[in-house]
Amino acid sequence: MTAEKDTYKTILKPSEEVLFKEKGSKFFGYAFPVISEEEIKEHLESLKKQHHTARHWCYAWQLGKNYESYRANDDGEPSNSAGMPIFGQLQSFDVTNVLVVVVRYFGGTKLGVGGLIQAYKTTAQMALETSEIVEKTIDETFILKFEYPEMNTVMRIIKEQNITITNQKMELNCELEISVRKKEAQQLFELFENTYKIKITKN
Repeated sequence: MTAEKDTYKTILKPSEEVLFKEKGSKFFGYAFPVISEEEIKEHLESLKKQHHTARHWCYAWQLGKNYESYRANDDGEPSNSAGMPIFGQLQSFDVTNVLVVVVRYFGGTKLGVGGLIQAYKTTAQMALETSEIVEKTIDETFILKFEYPEMNTVMRIIKEQNITITNQKMELNCELEISVRKKEAQQLFELFENTYKIKITKN
């Protein structure tokens, strides 16, 4: 049985603008970190303003820590000649929560489908190569509820297990929100569940 994946790769900040030229056509490439389709729309609109005389704004994106949603758009180029080659680079670099856009200025000479695929693929690859790619862990959050006297026990476990506290409410009845790596979550849940006077629930 393969271990469940609990990390994903993404980029920290927008890439530098890259330029690829082929037979007079210019291809400008960009990579952006994104977490929603709303953000994707904003980046596309801003690039359309920036390159308002361009012919095509082709793109692909992938969202979700488990790489669950994606889209590729040819924006008027022949079917699968632009969006899919860009998406192929997202897969090749194994990144998610990333949008890659390639803006094309037509140079007068047709490149043919093969030429387009190569140009969009190369530009997307260049954009991702200039990006800083980082690996992040997929975490699960839990809520711990306990009374103040149990504080020492809880804090000892948190320290021993190297758990991150993301939120806390310290009163007579205490509440902690903790975050743990996905693959350690079950074991941790059981540890707290079996500890007297401490209630743990999945957030």
